[in-house]
Amino acid sequence: MKTTVTEVDPADLEVDENDDQETSDGDQETQQRIFGPRVKLTVEVDQETFDEAIEQAFRKIAQDVRVPGFRKGKAPRPVLESHIGSEYARAQALEDAIPGYYADAVRAESVDVIAAPDLSLTSGEEDGPIAFEAVVETRPTISVDGYADLQVEVPKPAPSDEEVQEQLDVQRRQSAELVDVERAATSGDQVSIDIQGTVDGEALPGLTADDYLYSLGSGGIVEEVDEQLEGAQAGDELTFSANHPVQEEVTIDFNIKVQAVKEEVLPELTDDWVEENTEHDTVEELRSETIQRMTMMRIFQANAAMRENTATALAELVEDSVPDSMVNGEMSEQLQQLAMRLQGQGMNLETWMQMTGQDPESFTEELREAAERSAKVDLALRAIAANENIEVDDDDVEEELERMAEQFQTTIPDLRHQIEDQGDGLGPIEAEIAKRKALEWLVAEVNLVDEEGNNVDRDEMELPDLTESDSVEAVDSATVDEDEPQTEDDQEQDEEK
Repeated sequence: MKTTVTEVDPADLEVDENDDQETSDGDQETQQRIFGPRVKLTVEVDQETFDEAIEQAFRKIAQDVRVPGFRKGKAPRPVLESHIGSEYARAQALEDAIPGYYADAVRAESVDVIAAPDLSLTSGEEDGPIAFEAVVETRPTISVDGYADLQVEVPKPAPSDEEVQEQLDVQRRQSAELVDVERAATSGDQVSIDIQGTVDGEALPGLTADDYLYSLGSGGIVEEVDEQLEGAQAGDELTFSANHPVQEEVTIDFNIKVQAVKEEVLPELTDDWVEENTEHDTVEELRSETIQRMTMMRIFQANAAMRENTATALAELVEDSVPDSMVNGEMSEQLQQLAMRLQGQGMNLETWMQMTGQDPESFTEELREAAERSAKVDLALRAIAANENIEVDDDDVEEELERMAEQFQTTIPDLRHQIEDQGDGLGPIEAEIAKRKALEWLVAEVNLVDEEGNNVDRDEMELPDLTESDSVEAVDSATVDEDEPQTEDDQEQDEEK
């Protein structure tokens, strides 16, 4: 098989590149689609090679054609030819073999394809050797400036004294007493209320209760409930309306009577209280363990933010337009991953969107923005790998194959066989390794600052020298403690995860 690769002049495809597309608001306007560079593969297949495909086609046809005197699938080729002719088998061979020839050509010529090809048979439809052309869109190569001087914000690796005290107060709050107070309610109070929420005069399930203890400032119902209860006192009756938290077009009418305002009174933090209510004996021991656990959590958060924010900052350096094929591919992959996560929770995408109050249009727009950012990161990391001469050796590939084999519960030889059958070869795997190494290189080079713009020492990003069990316990505590106070950046980082 012989393959020739030539670049395609965009002017030759001007009609394709200026197709009209409908905008999201329904207005029709001309938008120029964005393509990656395209090449044309001219593939010639000799007669001997294609004869093998024809033989395979006859075997396939034999499974579907019943010939008198022969068992199904056992009729020899000459008999089949006498019954159906050779044209049918040749057409079947062309249909079955050309995609494989195309994949072999792409792999042999190391063409980085990002979209399905436009295939056209140029010779051999009726007899003789075959030849076809494949016009295909490829991944563009870009240049990125300024990546060596990136500044990336991360959460402070060490908790402040105020944050440590807040965490200690969380533990004290578990033993807090609620005391009625004769004053206006304020954020943090527990307010005993009779609440009734109705729509068009009909009570809503879950929004009608007596003596309901509500934490003011929690946002547990709708924002307007907290606004109305702020400053209210025992005996007040509140009547107001608010939009439904999920179905915004629905209006809920609220009637709330304040029965009592209760203040949390925390126990005094003493050695006696610590010994009675925790696994520690003294306040100092509890404080030390709290600092250690919070530090572990903050370091993990800071390292995760360092990688995520580095990638985000890198994407912002990319000035080139990203091909639509890459963006659409990223959208499809992200949507598939989301669907799989939701399926694991017994939920589909439609239900999830209803529960989160997302409308399809805004969801699609957010998905496209995330996909475009991912595509820019992909191109930029490839550029960095080339600029910084980041290489992928056999050991890197073997290590990746071992990881993949373990993930998919198969053997490395079987995995290699599957990769070969897919026609992509090891090229995509090597590219992913190179991108990962490029990101690791970049993460090690960026300048780190905290939320206030102060430089962060990389030594502070290193985990303390603890035993494995200590580390696991600290990470588990940081993960499962839902009452753990978080900064705004911590919450944003959790959402990104």
